Amino acid sequence: MKKLALKAKPLDMETGRNIVVIHETDSQEIGHFPGDRVKLITEKKTIVAIANETTKLVKPGELGAFREVTEALSLKSGDIVSVEIAPRPQSVVSIKKKMMGGKLSYDEIGTIIRDIVDGNLSTTEMTAFVVSEFIRDMDLDEIVALTQHMLETGDKIEFDREHVIDVHSIGGVPGNKYALITVPIVAAAGITVPKTSSRAITSAAGTADVMEVLANVALGIDEIKKIATKVGGVLAWGGAVNLAPADDIIIATERQLGIDPKCQLLASVMSKKLAEGVDSILIDIPTGPGAKVESVDEARSIAHDFIELGHKLKVQVEAAITYGGQPVGHNVGPALEAKEALEALLGKGPGSLIEKSTSLAAIMLELGGVASPGLGKEMAMEILRSGKAYQKMREIIAAQGGNPDIKPEDVPIGDKKEVMVAPYSGYVTQIYNQNVNEIARAAGAPRDKGAGVVLLRKKEGKVDKGEPLFEIYAEHESKLDEALEVARRKFPLKIEGMLLEKITHRPRMV
Repeated sequence: MKKLALKAKPLDMETGRNIVVIHETDSQEIGHFPGDRVKLITEKKTIVAIANETTKLVKPGELGAFREVTEALSLKSGDIVSVEIAPRPQSVVSIKKKMMGGKLSYDEIGTIIRDIVDGNLSTTEMTAFVVSEFIRDMDLDEIVALTQHMLETGDKIEFDREHVIDVHSIGGVPGNKYALITVPIVAAAGITVPKTSSRAITSAAGTADVMEVLANVALGIDEIKKIATKVGGVLAWGGAVNLAPADDIIIATERQLGIDPKCQLLASVMSKKLAEGVDSILIDIPTGPGAKVESVDEARSIAHDFIELGHKLKVQVEAAITYGGQPVGHNVGPALEAKEALEALLGKGPGSLIEKSTSLAAIMLELGGVASPGLGKEMAMEILRSGKAYQKMREIIAAQGGNPDIKPEDVPIGDKKEVMVAPYSGYVTQIYNQNVNEIARAAGAPRDKGAGVVLLRKKEGKVDKGEPLFEIYAEHESKLDEALEVARRKFPLKIEGMLLEKITHRPRMV
């Protein structure tokens, strides 16, 4: 097999994968076709990357290495890299088998996951795998194998103590900042909660985005373990650590396709939580019109799947079906949600947020054995009312490098603001979750931490014409204008009067 010795030319751009570019004359010399894999060999390391052709980015004899490859091989400009065609990985055969409706063995799934982590699959092959999961699904044995291999290909956290519990929401409802109240409540009761969360994918704010307003969330494994052990709780960004790394790669493909295969959802959540070293997991399933899960029957089915998977993996799992037909609380967007979370910890937050947060905390307190069955809610409310949860949150913020003395009014909010009013009188009969998210994202969330939406009115309330309904906050005038345009096209509240329809009798013509 022919090899080329090419000089490295680092390219300061992230691609999310191991990708290089070579000049078309070099490509032709080794019999390479655009998108084929190549093996990159240095004195210290060998990796596989996807190679594309160019006539402009590099000259003949050069290897254009994007940031992922540059870092993986510790390349400097001019370093010599040996390049040769890499064979197609065996996992491609297994992916085709799943596309045809076949059941994958434990080893076949392991090969696919290792190839994903090692960057051996092309974008097309990754897409084929995710689509096959979505269309063909996986049975329980396959999901167990998928979870175990995703877990084994990453790092793990181990705790030398009992009662390590985490909670995960499958998402789909705006303003879902419950974790900033639930985690300190449970940690204040002596249970360890090593909470890792994602950033927003399609929502206006993920838990990590909200917590980042108050403290550093890009923590390493050692830091997460140290803080969780010392303080009892941590709220970190999962993307900063190597826990089940295949999951992050697969999610990137899911995001582009706009699909979320159920089998991958189950394996994703369970692998990440098991990597945290937990012995119990609570799954929050927001349910209602406009949520990711719209019917209670579907929510129950997902809950049973999680519990059965937990049984197979020897970890205790409980699930909570929560109301997701409208946003949790009133504020949507990183800084606005952080502000509202602090208000709730001080006993001033909206009822829906406090109700959801303490209900989830109650289940965790009972799971951890510090509250008797049926008495968890009373304990959770007492911890919140007493100020112990607020004090614990201050400890968590300080441990993560934030200012523990920050007050709700200190949280910086976007200074560009517009108030939207009711176009006519009536009753708020529905809030469109997706529209709320789209307006907040158009305003700049989650990248602009101070951007978002504040709902002044929610479902089942009477409103008069001209009454303020919601506020839009932005950090830039252009983003505020963009959000206003979205709000006019996709008004987030449905207002109806008591008269739904008028039917007029018309005499029949003879």
